[in-house]
Amino acid sequence: MKKIDIWPEELKITDQYIQTSVIVESSTNSRFCLWYRLPLEYQNHLTDSCDPFVIATIFLAMNQGSDLIVHGQVSPSLLDNLDEFQAAWSSWKPALYQRITIKADQEQESEKLLEEEFAISAFSGGVDSCFTAFSHCQGINQRRKHNLQAALMVHGFDIPIEQKEVFERALIKSKTIVSSLGLNLIPLATNFRQVINIDWEDVHGTAIASGLHLLKKRYHKGIIPSTYTYSQMHLLHGSNPCTDLLLSDNLFKIIHDGAEFSRLQKIESMLEWQEFLENLRVCWQGKHKDRNCGGCEKCIRTILNFRALGCKLPPCFEEDVKDQQILALKLRGYRIPAMEEIIEQIEIRNHILLSESWVKALRKSILKNKLMALVESRLSIQLVQQLRKLKLLLVKITSQGK
Repeated sequence: MKKIDIWPEELKITDQYIQTSVIVESSTNSRFCLWYRLPLEYQNHLTDSCDPFVIATIFLAMNQGSDLIVHGQVSPSLLDNLDEFQAAWSSWKPALYQRITIKADQEQESEKLLEEEFAISAFSGGVDSCFTAFSHCQGINQRRKHNLQAALMVHGFDIPIEQKEVFERALIKSKTIVSSLGLNLIPLATNFRQVINIDWEDVHGTAIASGLHLLKKRYHKGIIPSTYTYSQMHLLHGSNPCTDLLLSDNLFKIIHDGAEFSRLQKIESMLEWQEFLENLRVCWQGKHKDRNCGGCEKCIRTILNFRALGCKLPPCFEEDVKDQQILALKLRGYRIPAMEEIIEQIEIRNHILLSESWVKALRKSILKNKLMALVESRLSIQLVQQLRKLKLLLVKITSQGK
């Protein structure tokens, strides 16, 4: 039987930081340490449970087809939910993930220490996380408003763990944003991406949820801001409203937030929020991870959303976008409908912009990329067919040789 053992380590305190970690040991002889580190002042927030580490390693175990053996405490309600989580992902991607068994030395629910239910939200400094923080603090939807008290910004996800100074600069911008809402910003560092070598598009939801679960002695709800709207939703995305909820237990609920709002609608609701306009950080492809490069697809798409709303370039971008940059965009997957949405919104609310050169350039870029995507898909189908023919031919030659 293939298995992965998770061995909790003692908490480590160094230089005003506290580190919680586990040793992950596979029966295939691989062994590594997975750690999370945060300021010492949050020591009393840290859970005693191994729940965060089970969530962090679930995709690794499913990918290897190895049972998880946890030498510590795990919430039985989380194990129930993870069984359903596995059912979903093993159905969606059976070639990559298979169902495994999770066994814990101790199955026990975490104890609720506070009567009042506080929420904490993941925060990157981008549009989606800013909107989630803003909407719950301002009560945009009163019925679904959560008692948001803090935001969690993780070093080691979009900013590599070795770039400490870069993260510190990005953290200052994020603190400016969330403190204007009266929220506390908690920095968390982890080597997750260095040791969990699974496609980030698949595992980022579990990565975020594991970080939020760490702090469930203080908080009872962990919010993951949505990337897609319900109309654009595809379930084969690491964070989605179907399986994010399954990363919850009876004490700590994971919430997928904001999918009913488009990116343009989110930005529109925050146009009077100066801290947002000055410190928004959407870029992860640029050379400098603590600022917006202004030239990648995400930067350009964000700038065009502001344009579609009739707004000038926000101060978080140093340079505006040129038509040639729009024409040169390479758009695939969800990025095509995301750009189409900008055109649709202009047609609905700001018809006069349709004559602008940048809108014409965007139309051409969308059409060009749709044609390229179609050609690539056709080529992919033909390539698969040719490989199948080659395989049959090799089988035939091999059998004849025998």
